[in-house]
Amino acid sequence: MDKSYFDTRLAYDAAREPLWRVLCGYLQRDVPDNARVLELGGGYCHFINNIRAKEKHVVDTYAELAKHAAPGVVPHVQSCAELGNFEAGSFDAVFASNLFEHLDREQTAATLAGARRILREGGKLLIIQPNFKYAAREYFDDYTHRQIFTDMSLADLLSASGFTPEKVVARFLPFSVKSNGPKWPWLLKVYLSLPPALRPRAGQMYIVARKSGS
Repeated sequence: MDKSYFDTRLAYDAAREPLWRVLCGYLQRDVPDNARVLELGGGYCHFINNIRAKEKHVVDTYAELAKHAAPGVVPHVQSCAELGNFEAGSFDAVFASNLFEHLDREQTAATLAGARRILREGGKLLIIQPNFKYAAREYFDDYTHRQIFTDMSLADLLSASGFTPEKVVARFLPFSVKSNGPKWPWLLKVYLSLPPALRPRAGQMYIVARKSGS
């Protein structure tokens, strides 16, 4: 994503940092502390800075990526569809938040193939993604959205791409940080403690998929 997008649609907001600390505390159950982790489309590095891991890398085309990476996080300014610089089977987990809706089909296929190649056998792909099923009205308020996904279609795509979906939460978080959702860390904790079906305004999904056998 180029700098103009971050300056206009997704300007930096320090208030998101404590929210991501809470969210990463929730996501940590799917990421072992001793894991080698890569974040795709990391932008401001909120996830990769706050998740606990043995080794942490982040990829984005954003030129100022390194400025936001915390000490110990290795930034790579490059496309998520071109992961050939990473060794095969070298990561335990790959994470992407609000990424695939911005890609075209060819980029999506290349990104999933690349993620599968660099994951170890049994490694996990974790995805937080707008769910069109519950966010149709506002889905294209973001002018860079190019593809539509629901929890069912994304799970099917992952299955067809060499992954086995193990966790599919259709209603995970509010659609956008700009929407009316939990803005305080304590409230986000309460929100995440609710059964998914009872989470108000939930327009994003969460999928964990394991790399399938060859």
